[in-house]
Amino acid sequence: MKTFTLDDIQNEAASFVKELNPSSEGAVVVTLSGELGAGKTAFVQAIARALGVQESVTSPTFVIERVYELTRQTFSRLVHIDAYRLNDSKELLSLGWNALVADTHALIFLEWPERVADVIPKRAHRISLTCIEGDRREISYGGAH
Repeated sequence: MKTFTLDDIQNEAASFVKELNPSSEGAVVVTLSGELGAGKTAFVQAIARALGVQESVTSPTFVIERVYELTRQTFSRLVHIDAYRLNDSKELLSLGWNALVADTHALIFLEWPERVADVIPKRAHRISLTCIEGDRREISYGGAH
């Protein structure tokens, strides 16, 4: 468990993503848990910057999924999914989840994983973010990390 400020989130995200490598088992899946405003989207934005994404990275709350093509990286695309508006995992499956997690070149960040927990691979990295006070956050890593 670590504590950081939102100003330091870039360093935390860059350090985390350096440790990730493609898997022959399928996409690398990272789940992000935490209350509204905990910094889940900010963490993915920092990951995208660390991977060289030039375009604006915004929350996929209303569109469910955003995909960013990566160049000169170990992954070919960054996928950001927000399951907040999904009623259950069937809705995620209907969006092509099985094909997505089979893609060995994809890096997937999934917000609100508790809404679709039954379809998340056991090998997933699990991150939990907690607001402490002001812009201070606590981050804990679990799963494959």
